[in-house]
Amino acid sequence: MRSRGWLFTLIPVAVGFLLSVAAQVFFSPVPLLVFKIDIGMVAFLVGLFLSLMVGMALLGAAREQREAEKWMDQVDLMNQESRRQFIRRLDHEIKNPLTGLRTALVNLREARIVDERERAAENASRAAERLSRLLADLRKLSDLEERPLERLPVDVPLLLDEMTEAVALVPAYERRKVELLISRVPWPMPTLTGDRDLLGLGVYNLLDNALKFTSAEESVELRARVEGRSIVIEVADSGMGILPEDLGKVFEELYRGTNARGVEGSGLGLALVHRIVTLHGGDLTVRSSLDNPRGTVFTMRLPIKR
Repeated sequence: MRSRGWLFTLIPVAVGFLLSVAAQVFFSPVPLLVFKIDIGMVAFLVGLFLSLMVGMALLGAAREQREAEKWMDQVDLMNQESRRQFIRRLDHEIKNPLTGLRTALVNLREARIVDERERAAENASRAAERLSRLLADLRKLSDLEERPLERLPVDVPLLLDEMTEAVALVPAYERRKVELLISRVPWPMPTLTGDRDLLGLGVYNLLDNALKFTSAEESVELRARVEGRSIVIEVADSGMGILPEDLGKVFEELYRGTNARGVEGSGLGLALVHRIVTLHGGDLTVRSSLDNPRGTVFTMRLPIKR
């Protein structure tokens, strides 16, 4: 196909050459000798110029195609590396609860007293629950690619209030308090257009993450305000913070930060929130400090559809 394209560049110069010959044949009177030569030369030069223009255009197109192919190759390599990294992380995340489950079952079989059997059964249950949670989060992340996104009015203050109550029902957080701060002055918060269930899941995951990495003495706040044509939802805590080298990776699937490796979790919660916010045309960012005052703030910025 490329060789045929280059053949087209010869057409103008060939036409110009034929016109030049025709001028020599048909303009035969001697007094017009100079005129017929000029016509032939002009036709030839015009054909040559057009051929050069076509050739330059084809060269530009070929260069752009090579650049596009090179860029696609780089993207493909990045995607392959991303897939390999995801599989390595998934293997690690599945291996840990499976190892714990096998160990617990061995201990359960060999236990001779009731306390040992109960402890082994509890460890097996915990490992099975962790594995189940990981698979459930993988399913949720996969469903986002197939599930149609609802576009309905969402009452943000009501949604945040419900998510605060929902996270308080988790046994591990029953004694914890999340302070809800919603800006309502000088005007009430407008409704948000989006998928209520998914937005609720995103807020819930951020609250769960904040409570998971803070102690009972530390604070967690859920804040909402209007900025321009966006609704900003923030989950802030005074917990351990995130290392600077981890900040740029916390939204990657199955990534576990250095401070998070001793805390149970699937490594998919923040990736799920990021995907939900992106599907709504919004932006999810994080800032954190390890020094006093220490803590982390996750910010969801969602556009208001009018």
